[in-house]
Parts: sequence; C-alpha cells; structure tokens
Amino acid sequence: MNTPTTLTTAAVRERLHSLVVIDVRTPGEYAGGHLPGAHNIPLDDLEHALPTLREAADRSDLLLVCASGARSQNAGVILSRNGIPAVGLEGGTAAWAAAGGDLHRPAATAAPKWAMDRQVRLTAGSAVLLGLLLGLVIHPAFQLLSAGIAAGLVYSALSNSCAMATLLGKLPYNRTDRTALDTTLAALRNN
Repeated sequence: MNTPTTLTTAAVRERLHSLVVIDVRTPGEYAGGHLPGAHNIPLDDLEHALPTLREAADRSDLLLVCASGARSQNAGVILSRNGIPAVGLEGGTAAWAAAGGDLHRPAATAAPKWAMDRQVRLTAGSAVLLGLLLGLVIHPAFQLLSAGIAAGLVYSALSNSCAMATLLGKLPYNRTDRTALDTTLAALRNN
C-alpha cells in the first residue's frame, strides 16, 4: 500500500487532533499565523531536530506544513532519507486559511516579522528598480541585473523553488533563536 505524501485540508481537519504538526517556515512566518498546535522547526534546523522528530513519529503521524507546500515537500525528502515517515499539507498554510481553517498567532511581541514571500517581493522589486535606474543613469549594462532577477523569478515559478528565499532565510532576523528551537524540541518530546 502506498502512503500518501500530502493530505488535503479536509483530511487534516478530520485528523488534526491525532497529528503532530511541524511548521517548517521561518519564525516570522510562523508568528504570522500557524495551524493549531503546530511546532515551529524551520527547514534550516530540521537536521538538528531529526532525533526528536524520529521519537515524535514513533508516537503519532507527522504533518509537515509551510506556506504553500514546497518547503514541506523538501522537509519530507529530508525526513524520508532519514527513515522518518511524514506527510505534507496540500497547498500549505495558505490552503488551510483559504478553506476556513483556524490560524493561531502568538501574543504580540516586538515588531512583527515579514513573511518570506513578502521579503522576496521587496528584494526582487528593489533589485529590478535598482538595475533599471542604474541602467538609465550610469550604463545600460546595469539593466542585466533586472533581467537576471526576472529570469530567477521565472525559474522559481517553474521549479517551485526559490533561491532568493533560501538566501533571505539565512539572514539573522529569519533565523531561529537556538533557545526557542530547544524549547520547541522539548515540548515536542513531551507531547
């Protein structure tokens, strides 16, 4: 029998009480709204969390969640490579919210962080404008910067991956505080 790699929002709604939900988005995206009971383990920290995830998978089924499904699919590959079964939420948090699913938000803390897609749009748009402006003011060759960003966006859409999001995810404000990750892993072990 083949195990499904994704579950629909309807299937998740029925089984949410029995699933261990792992949100692989950045802490800022997670703070913007996540599935009830979700534990935030960003994709970049997944390798560090493998022993705890293995223990959790022995107790309950793991559900991987991200914004649209691409990062949870990558997380699923990492877990599968390490012998840990998991499924993803088809369409991610966006599909969950669109289907009327409840999103939990932690109490307001400091300045809210931007979601990764918003950070990508700002960075890509700024780079395109900069390339066009420098092309007009300094030298037309600077317009190649705008063309490069456009090509990257087209590739991103076709491959369902985003190199810019990966790079932005490595910036300090998008990284998980090690203490927060350790607290999440301890909660997951006690779940």
